[in-house]
Amino acid sequence: DICSISDSILNRFRIDILPRIQQNVKSLSVESASIECILGAGIYPNLTELKIFNFNREIVPRYFTDNSLFQHIDQQQITDLILISNENYIEQVLTKDTNNVYVTILDFFKNLNHLSILPSSVNDYPPLSLYCLPPMTFSSSILTELCINTNNFDDCLALLDGRLKQLTSLILQVNYIYKTSTSYNMDPLPNLECFSLTCYKSTEDYDSVVLPLLRRMSHLKELNLYIYISAGPTFIAGTHLDNEILIHMPRLHTFTFYIASKHGPVDPDVRISNLDILSTFTNVQYQQVACMVDYFDDWETICRVFSLPVKFHRLEEIGNNIPNIVFTSVTHLKLWDQDPFKYEFFIRLTQAFPFLKDLSIKNIQPPFWRSRERHLYENDWRSIVKYPYLVSLNITCAHIHYIEHFLNDTKTHLPRLTELKVKYVNLEIVTNNFTRGETRRNCAKIKQLIAEQFMVYPKDVHDYFPSLSL
Repeated sequence: DICSISDSILNRFRIDILPRIQQNVKSLSVESASIECILGAGIYPNLTELKIFNFNREIVPRYFTDNSLFQHIDQQQITDLILISNENYIEQVLTKDTNNVYVTILDFFKNLNHLSILPSSVNDYPPLSLYCLPPMTFSSSILTELCINTNNFDDCLALLDGRLKQLTSLILQVNYIYKTSTSYNMDPLPNLECFSLTCYKSTEDYDSVVLPLLRRMSHLKELNLYIYISAGPTFIAGTHLDNEILIHMPRLHTFTFYIASKHGPVDPDVRISNLDILSTFTNVQYQQVACMVDYFDDWETICRVFSLPVKFHRLEEIGNNIPNIVFTSVTHLKLWDQDPFKYEFFIRLTQAFPFLKDLSIKNIQPPFWRSRERHLYENDWRSIVKYPYLVSLNITCAHIHYIEHFLNDTKTHLPRLTELKVKYVNLEIVTNNFTRGETRRNCAKIKQLIAEQFMVYPKDVHDYFPSLSL
């Protein structure tokens, strides 16, 4: 996480250091609150790459205009722009953000070859949405690399309809994938060499919209695919990837994927195992592949196949069936299972996901709910479970047992937790009306407390959560 530096350090850097090195600076990384100070301290004739942390929409009209501080820095010399956003995704402002932020950026930095807009460590920023906008909105004849979030799959098709003619690398996170009646140019994409598509929400239109797009990319060298397919006829396995995707990409040398496929009901007489799925990955191009097959009674099955090592940052609907793999890249995790999570599961969780920053739990089943197991409840916790990097925890849809597990500092250690989403009534019970000592320490650094509905918290809540934002 990037924070503003002190005025004394900033002034020393601006007065003593920048004037001496300004001629040699080719790349500059700056926090948004320091933009004016840093960019105004020099001429930077060789500056071509600019990276801005804690970027937000207010920066655009203030600095990305002809009358801004870029007057003494030729904005046309900037060819690489990387923006790390600290804004949250608010659906109501999508079109406004596209015109006022994304289009303005391309218009102002006329010689951009590379544009990346990345989310902060926890929250996604407002995505690009080209819905109902003119055909050449957000266009460039020289942009070759683009990394951005978009609202839906139509935005992806629009970006590849010819408005970005020189694009060789496109990295997208898409909120929704569904088929619409809008038509786009579907010509082959001979310039595209790298394509990454990530969509965390499930789609029923993989066959009708995703596969036709991938088959246009015959010159692709690198493909990254994260997708969750629902209502498909079969699980996605190696033979499908060979016959439906890879056969159309003869130049491909890197294929990174995480593909979940869900369908039901399940025939109880047919049980497909992990080994059954893995046996279909015979192509040497796959290198290492892992699989997780979860059966939920007779009504649903989820099969996940993924390349190793896992390079994606977020996994969803993960249950008790955690493989013996360390997911070092995963920082965002959503847990769900019809069976309860017990102590040993959370031990395995911290071992499998050592760098978690954002954790969400959906499970209404408490451990030891069977009468013959209830005597095990108090003896279940044998050591403290530690989450050294966790900053956001969502236990709104979890049984009160899990709230007790995470907030009780004799069971769990949360040294960096700053955001908590929970049902207020359950929080009252677990903290004994905000008086209990065992749950106080894990609440000490929480700045955002989000209950199921907006409310003004009473004084005892603020006393119990001393870091809570007013």
